[in-house]
Amino acid sequence: MKYRKLGKTEKSISSIGLGCMRLPTKDNLQMSQNIDEIETTKMIEYAIDNGINYFDTAYPYHGGKSEVVIGKILNNFKRNEFYLATKSPVWFINSEGDFTRLLEEQLTKLKFDYIDFYLLHSLDSNRWNNIVKKYNVLSELEDAKQKGLVKHIGFSFHDSFDVFKSIIDEYDKWEFCQVQYNYMDIENQAGKKGVDYAFAKDLGVIIMEPLRGGRLANPPENVKAIINSYKPLRTPQEWAMRWLWSQKEISTVLTGSSNLEQLKQNIDFVNNAIDFEFSNEDLEFIEKVKKAYLDRIKIDCTKCNYCLPCPNGVNIPRNFELYNDVFIYENPIPPRMTYQRFMPDIEKASNCIQCEECESKCPQKLEISKLLFSVDEELSKK
Repeated sequence: MKYRKLGKTEKSISSIGLGCMRLPTKDNLQMSQNIDEIETTKMIEYAIDNGINYFDTAYPYHGGKSEVVIGKILNNFKRNEFYLATKSPVWFINSEGDFTRLLEEQLTKLKFDYIDFYLLHSLDSNRWNNIVKKYNVLSELEDAKQKGLVKHIGFSFHDSFDVFKSIIDEYDKWEFCQVQYNYMDIENQAGKKGVDYAFAKDLGVIIMEPLRGGRLANPPENVKAIINSYKPLRTPQEWAMRWLWSQKEISTVLTGSSNLEQLKQNIDFVNNAIDFEFSNEDLEFIEKVKKAYLDRIKIDCTKCNYCLPCPNGVNIPRNFELYNDVFIYENPIPPRMTYQRFMPDIEKASNCIQCEECESKCPQKLEISKLLFSVDEELSKK
């Protein structure tokens, strides 16, 4: 196993961290509460035996059961053999004191006296301004650190680079951050600019969704043909992981392995690599792969946001992005799940009233109202 420093914490963590959002389940339903503890134990034992020392869970994972199971298993190991990371569910904070109450609940579930790396979960502009700042969450977070309940503090993030930069600039005690980043998300969310900015501020950078929820591991045939034609011959997931590891700004990459075989494969990627350097030819190859994905786009939305704000609250670019993902990756399940479960109703394509105000503002001259009907039809399917 190879190790890197996690920013100003100076902790040495494994190049792979085990993400505990997609653990093995007895019913084979992804992220269900019915976690297979026997298989999960095998994974964690194998991970520790092979040098992984960073384990990432969160309050809502597996319907609240991930923390319970991970805590139960990790309690069988020496406390200095691993680092435990989990996250505060800030969306449940409605008043001062809620943060501390939730942290105490998590410590009870985990059966640990402290958490090594504690994150404010999934920050965006709304949660930062209307929850974290409004209810003085940072003061309670600092108090928890002073009491030794958490050792290092950070945040995970889903919003634009400008919001990411503001969150870092407005609080000087962050030690690390966690962002969605892969070769298809260079300009999405915090993106490459965010990774570089955090690194420049001496924050550890933890990567989630390195395979975009597994989609980069199972490419469409046209993309697979490009990957298979390049030498050295590597699997799609190994190329995606090595692309991340080649960047010195990244501290660790979380693998959301759902079985032992996936975990072994990712560990082999690290152990078999002499180094993680990328040649110019390798970078050109990744750009070629990315273009092959993007050529599959159905709606040519550039996300310029000129169509916003929608008078009825529809998040037009986000709807188009989810719709395009269905065709880019030939896997409709993740975008449909995001649309149906996690997208606010007011932002959905179904909330369009066909006023067409957006269409006169669109530089691409898209028939937005008509397209939103198709988006909702596709993303609402079961």
